[in-house]
This record gives sequence, C-alpha cells and structure tokens, in this order.
Amino acid sequence: MVSASQPRIAPGRLRELGPVNWAAWQVLSRASGTADAQLFSTLGRTGRLFRGWLHFSGMLMPAGRLRRHDSELVILRVAHLRDCAYETDHHIRLGRRAGVTPEILDRIRQGAGADGWTDKHRALLTAVDQLVQTRDIDDATWDRLATYYDDKRLIEIVLLVNQYEGLAATIHTLRIRRDEF
Repeated sequence: MVSASQPRIAPGRLRELGPVNWAAWQVLSRASGTADAQLFSTLGRTGRLFRGWLHFSGMLMPAGRLRRHDSELVILRVAHLRDCAYETDHHIRLGRRAGVTPEILDRIRQGAGADGWTDKHRALLTAVDQLVQTRDIDDATWDRLATYYDDKRLIEIVLLVNQYEGLAATIHTLRIRRDEF
C-alpha cells in the first residue's frame, strides 16, 4: 500500500538525476504514458545503481524468457498481495497488451482457487502466493510448476516474484506517489 503522505524522497529532476538518468526517466515516463514516472525519477537519484537496477529489471520484464502474459500474471498477483497500487496501475496497462483482460484481472485478485485458470496458471499463481507468504515454494507446488516451465524459467519466476515484492516494499517505504495517466 502506498501512503497518501508526502514522498520521503522527492522525485529528482536534472540536477538530482544527472543527464543520463534524467534522459532515461524521460524515455521511461513517455513509454509508461505519464509525464513523470515517479518510480524512475525517485530511484534515478541513486546514479549508477539505478542503471544497474534498470538493467536487471528489464532482463526480467520485458526481456525475460517467460511469456509476457505469464510475467504479468506474476507481477499483478504480487502487486495485489502487497497492496501496491503503483505496480498495479502500471501492470494493468502493460498486462492489457499481453492479454490480461478485466476478467483475468478479477481472477488474479481471487488467486489460484478462482474458476477459469488452466492447470499451468493455477500452479504459477500458487507458487507466487507461497513465495510471497512463506519465502519458499513447497515441493508439490514446485513439481507441478516444473511440468510447465524449464529450469531457466523456474529460476526466472522466483527472481521475478522477489523483484516485484522488493519493489513494492521500496515504493511503500519511500512513499512514492502513484503516477497520473
């Protein structure tokens, strides 16, 4: 959940971001459909760390090995579990492009037990829930997941869940405000 209070660290501009991060923020904001993607204008204040994080994040999504639809299911479920409106806002938009309909979004909020999931997506969402709630995936769920995903994608699922859970904590802790579209 992102607090309505003031950000703990104000979004940066050219002086705080430096020219490289400022340019990245401009491009990422436009690509996000907003004048100020506040996540990037805040994290951009970290200099090289921002660019390293951006590279890592980009290798998970959008450049990961998982189908984009599956990545969006994971991200939206993490955002729901962590009550992260910022992630939800952005990934509803991105998910729509990957085939996440309003009906699927409702099912994501309900979880793996909702009617309509394939066995593959039920296993994926069960794994997300377990990893977020217990910091582990039990053997039965892992074995079900492994029937649908190879080793590289299994690792990527774990990294993706943890990336977006950590990002939700960062957004909440820094009190990053939701973007205006």
